[in-house]
Amino acid sequence: MIKLGVNTVLFAGRGLDTALKHIAWAGYDGVELSAIEGMCEHLELSRWEAQAAVIKGRLADCGLEPLSMEEAALNEERLKKAFGAAQAIGIPVVNIGPGGKSGTEDDFERQTDLLARMADLAAGHGVTLCMKAHVGQVIYNTATTLRAMEKIRSPGFGIDMDPSHIHRAGEDPAEALPKVLSRVRHVHIRDCKGKGPGPGDPRDQACGRGDIDLAGYFRAMVHGGYNGPVCLEVIGAAKYDVTEQAVIAAESYGYMNALLKGLGVRGAVA
Repeated sequence: MIKLGVNTVLFAGRGLDTALKHIAWAGYDGVELSAIEGMCEHLELSRWEAQAAVIKGRLADCGLEPLSMEEAALNEERLKKAFGAAQAIGIPVVNIGPGGKSGTEDDFERQTDLLARMADLAAGHGVTLCMKAHVGQVIYNTATTLRAMEKIRSPGFGIDMDPSHIHRAGEDPAEALPKVLSRVRHVHIRDCKGKGPGPGDPRDQACGRGDIDLAGYFRAMVHGGYNGPVCLEVIGAAKYDVTEQAVIAAESYGYMNALLKGLGVRGAVA
């Protein structure tokens, strides 16, 4: 079954206990722990050993699975800590962006070489390193994602397919997904209005509020046989109060759960 989760970055500015409580209330299966330096560190990689057992206990208390972690940066020293933390907590996927600058061949070669090394390291910890195409970075659309897939053969490497970045690259995410689905191990999900460069106001990142054909995207996902985590990633919501953050989580869960029920993969439609 496709598992639905929330990246705790949605609850930036709140403690992890508050984030987990509201995510569980909204009905999600699990969470993506935010370890994004400078934005939201519910998992602090500088002291993950002191947090690991506590986080595992909090997740169990809330009935939530550790679906993934977002470290975000392609940074060797931080990723070494992230893989250790993931192994200890039982997190199967660590998500990052590729870094570098779009259209710069030297950056592409350097960043994909580093991705390959880090993916091998991840595999040694029993973890998958997932990379998503990211606006403005060396891998930013389907074509550059396919180049990375061809180059990086490590079993520890996967694709985190985020439709909002593909949408902002001028593509239809529902058409793009089947081209990379063979290596997709995680899906970051959100909506957005317009073509960016950013994803827009956090409330407009709630699933169903923006311009992306998420219904078509979910159809492509299910028809292609994807069976991994789908985690809501809404950035910029630290300016909201916790009720507003919780509304985004709950609204998005209802939208995604209804789509998946209609596609026959999360129980029958009444």
